[in-house]
Amino acid sequence: MPMEFINPPNVHDTAGRYHHAALITGPARRLVLSGQVGTAPDGTILEGVEAQARQIMANIRAILESQGMGLANVAKITAFLTDPSQIPAWRAARTEAFGGAATASTLLIVAGLADPRFLLEVEAEAVG
Repeated sequence: MPMEFINPPNVHDTAGRYHHAALITGPARRLVLSGQVGTAPDGTILEGVEAQARQIMANIRAILESQGMGLANVAKITAFLTDPSQIPAWRAARTEAFGGAATASTLLIVAGLADPRFLLEVEAEAVG
């Protein structure tokens, strides 16, 4: 995969499990995922950040797999969280999904999402 994660020595250390940048070179397919929320395939919106985060990662995996990719192809994620006290729960879910791997990452605390039952939304970009 033509992707390299970058943490330049003249930029501060990252504050968590992410990289400052992802460099993509050569011929590759780029897959941009719409924001995923904690909605199960049957349309049920799951309760709680942990359950929603697990479902979001399952949704992302399913989309990636539909294109012959996996989580190792993810270059960047952007997470939108409605409650800053839930940052540890999001980070735990992200680590559970990605294991020791890290992507470029942005986390935003927002006032709300499209449905007040949504506590978290995650966008992803993958290369493969």
